[in-house]
Amino acid sequence: MNYKQTLDYLYTQLPMFQRIGAAAYKADLVNTLAICKLLNNPENKFKSIHVAGTNGKGSTSHMLAAIFQQAGYKTGLYTSPHLKDFRERIKINGKEISKKYITGFVEKHKTDFEKIEPSFFEWTVGLAFNYFAEQKVDIAIIEVGLGGRLDSTNVIRPLLSLITNISFDHTNLLGNTLPKIAKEKAGIIKPKTPVVISQTQATVKKVFVEKAKASNSKVYFADDMFIHQKENYLPKKSLTKHSYKKGNELISVVSDLPGTYQQYNIAGVLTALAILKHDFKIKDKYIIKALSNVKKLTGLHGRWELINKHPRVIADTGHNKDGILQVIDCVSREFKSSTVKGKLHVVFGAVNDKDVSSIFALLKTNKHFANATYYFCKPNIPRGMELTVLYKAAQQQGLKGKTYSSVKKALQVAKKTAKANELVFVGGSTFTVAEV
Repeated sequence: MNYKQTLDYLYTQLPMFQRIGAAAYKADLVNTLAICKLLNNPENKFKSIHVAGTNGKGSTSHMLAAIFQQAGYKTGLYTSPHLKDFRERIKINGKEISKKYITGFVEKHKTDFEKIEPSFFEWTVGLAFNYFAEQKVDIAIIEVGLGGRLDSTNVIRPLLSLITNISFDHTNLLGNTLPKIAKEKAGIIKPKTPVVISQTQATVKKVFVEKAKASNSKVYFADDMFIHQKENYLPKKSLTKHSYKKGNELISVVSDLPGTYQQYNIAGVLTALAILKHDFKIKDKYIIKALSNVKKLTGLHGRWELINKHPRVIADTGHNKDGILQVIDCVSREFKSSTVKGKLHVVFGAVNDKDVSSIFALLKTNKHFANATYYFCKPNIPRGMELTVLYKAAQQQGLKGKTYSSVKKALQVAKKTAKANELVFVGGSTFTVAEV
């Protein structure tokens, strides 16, 4: 099979959560362990950091990868989902895995894997771990796909586990309370392995403390170690300056990943590096340089990304309560900084397992989103929410707009309608952002 045929095989022959939803979720590690055994247990052949959380795990993983890469270490990065190309999921030093390696791997293991009947994600995890082991990476940053305890990535024995924010997402699979969700995320805490919690949340702190104690692992709450003092948004460069206090020391870093939520992600990253300072020699200058160049170093897309200047078009993949709150905050800052004036235009598409009524209820609490013009669309995947459902939910919250046959069409009309100094926001789903 060539590369296209190989991807078609992976997408169509195997269950894929991103496309079909909960039906593809495997609630155990049996298949992954069988795959790893077939591959000679590659997960044991490289050092790793394991990153879980509801929001922020992608940004955190990319920040860590950028820093290790900047410091001269051969750095693997495994993330999901991808936006445009499957190869975005598996990188070394910011360079995507080759098409040739993917086709060769699938061809070699197809018959044996089919006996296991793995999901798309299980296939991908096996591919990533095998690649990192063969390429002899110095460190691999492994982002959890969904949850933690039963996620396919949870077969590694990392140097450190890091858990970002806990919020409501995938409640049908992970539980309908924050402590239940936190318990699933805490499943990545390994025996005698330090764990960093980026953001202290009173409702779930006990879950992490108890799991760490049971695992004989030390737990670090990053926002206690690196206390956030202030931030300054630099709109022209889409950069944010964050200042922290660590003991009597004042530390300032500039991040190219805007959003107030990055204050917790950065604290988590700085804490992780402080813990691993005996394993890796990373100078402060590498940390500072990498944090302001994460997108360039790792190829990260879709996090408050500027894709057009006049009108200003920004896309962000935030799609749950906390993610949307951060989007609202970022939009407000755009208007406060006088980067944009006039009206907000919103290109919005969602997937069918999201509670869009709650999202729209949040949006209408902000004056810019309450008075915005909406361009409703459906992402081009089986999980895409039907326009009639999406439109009705928006109408019930008093949001005004029209429906469009595709994401592309919605964006075209929004850009044409918006004035040169106005803002067009694209979001609601990773898959809406992927299409633009």
